Amino acid sequence: MQITLWLWFTVLFANFAEALAEGRGKAQAESLKKSRVQLFARRLIGDKEEQVSATDLKKGDTVICAAGDFIPADGEVIDGISSIDESAITGESAPVIRESGGDRSAVTGGTRVISDHIIVRVTSEQGSSFLDRIIGLIENAKRQKTPNEIALSIVLAALSIMLLLAVATLKFFADYSAQAAHQDLSLIVTVPVLISLLVCLIPTTIGGLLSAVGIAGMDRLIRKNVIAKSGRAIEAAGDIDVMLIDKTGTITLGNRMATEFIPINGFSEKELAEAAQLASLSDETPEGRSIVVLAKERFQLRAESLTLPGAHFVPFSAHTRMSGVDITRSDGSMEKQIRKGAVESIKHYVESNGGHFSNELDSAVSQICKSGGTPLAVASTDRLLGVVHLKDMVKGGIAERFKELRKMGIRTIMITGDNPLTAAAIAAEAGVDDFIAQATPESKLQRIRDEQRRGLLVAMTGDGTNDAPALAQADVGVAMNTGTQAAREAGNMVDLDSSPTKIIEIVETGKQLLMTRGSLTTFSIANDLAKYFAILPAMFISLYAPAQTLTGPLATFNLMALHSPHSAILSAVIFNALIIVALIPLALKGVSYHARSAAELLRRNLLIYGVGGIISPFIGIKIIDICIVSIGLI
Repeated sequence: MQITLWLWFTVLFANFAEALAEGRGKAQAESLKKSRVQLFARRLIGDKEEQVSATDLKKGDTVICAAGDFIPADGEVIDGISSIDESAITGESAPVIRESGGDRSAVTGGTRVISDHIIVRVTSEQGSSFLDRIIGLIENAKRQKTPNEIALSIVLAALSIMLLLAVATLKFFADYSAQAAHQDLSLIVTVPVLISLLVCLIPTTIGGLLSAVGIAGMDRLIRKNVIAKSGRAIEAAGDIDVMLIDKTGTITLGNRMATEFIPINGFSEKELAEAAQLASLSDETPEGRSIVVLAKERFQLRAESLTLPGAHFVPFSAHTRMSGVDITRSDGSMEKQIRKGAVESIKHYVESNGGHFSNELDSAVSQICKSGGTPLAVASTDRLLGVVHLKDMVKGGIAERFKELRKMGIRTIMITGDNPLTAAAIAAEAGVDDFIAQATPESKLQRIRDEQRRGLLVAMTGDGTNDAPALAQADVGVAMNTGTQAAREAGNMVDLDSSPTKIIEIVETGKQLLMTRGSLTTFSIANDLAKYFAILPAMFISLYAPAQTLTGPLATFNLMALHSPHSAILSAVIFNALIIVALIPLALKGVSYHARSAAELLRRNLLIYGVGGIISPFIGIKIIDICIVSIGLI
């Protein structure tokens, strides 16, 4: 009766581990379901607008969303620009910008428009929106097995078959030995005892915790605001060999900042700074604002103190790639025209005004490019005044993160559209292993294929339509939630925070999942082998016992001095059930991860979980044996 009861507890505890992991995921799903509201949409049909329920929208419909409206369905902005509150999806309170025609055009149903208005084309059918897919992924605990799980299952099955044969033949050996010794072991080697022995010896521990480990891995990513479309993607992240990382916004801060004024042609640095500041007053880009700030810091030039009654400011244009100011005299004649912009554009501007440029300019530009910066030239009508050094600052601590990845055996490749000189300088400062300059969709895709042909697993992060082919080809493709619909569909993970550096955390989570599974497997197998040598000697302590004695020669191997064969079996069954419960927190939390080499991790795994798996049954079974004997269960 006791054996039967504890075997049922073993099944119960094994299912409890999986149910607990599923419950944590379902809590996430419930919180997302609560974020849904009954939405209405203003659908556009030609030039007319009609109000319909969001559930009536179909893929391809066009809707208009103004400030205060909830976006009724997943879609893509085809006209306008707006600030959107995505806190219901990402948990981030700061609004984000969504606009048409770029890589930040995708919008998610259930998010709220804060300012302006946009026209959105619906890109999902009812029931298959991004939020629906997230909820489905979270609730789908009965996922398909990953390759590592299948391989592990085969190993555990083979081990179980070997132990099954050992237990199945034990009855015949016991009967033969009992007959030879003229003893009766029929009350010791019974069917319940053999079943108990089999359950204790086969890898029930890892079998009960395996699915919980996988579900907990997905849950850890969800808590980091990353949705994995499959468990396979998480495991692949743990085995990554090569990582392709976008430069702008990932390795660097993303906005180029003015760091230096380099005058030429006899002008002073202050004269250059004053002209550059004037030309940047109408430039609303981060680069333009940084020039104004740098001039203020270096020479106390304050834009608000300027009095230019005859000034006409020329705002920055992507077409001309310049900004500036035209200053006229009191009689209406032109005094001077100051321009700041791309070097080639300024050269063309100076030449068109009858001026020429010297070798000093080429030398300054070359110096900036070699250091990884971007040059902006400044001119006054037909004269070049100098160059402003813009630099995309490498993020603090990013080199250390790449050093950690290198310790893991992961090679990092920076992707950038910059020229090779600039790319090489930033790559050296950031500490990446390689870089792709002037990157195109074709070059990204080709590099991934080349690495995969060498048998390596590749991770890629991206947000644009031009990144979609590479995201689809990569073993781990992390698409930004702010990116285009094409990118989100192509990747096998979606980062809701749209933080490109999140891929490093994803890799760490994948490695933690694999380490947790490996550690529990090591512990389980070592545990089972220890139980084998702990139980069998105790079962046969009376075999070949001399007359008038209770112990035979096999009692020498009863190292734990267990009370009797029955107490040994019952103690082992109880320990087998309780160890599953004891390991549930480890399965859900995961083994702590540190960037070490594979050899170091293997040694640590064997030392802690291998040796621990051997020692714990001897201690645990002995304590349980003492307890059950003392309270009279045997």
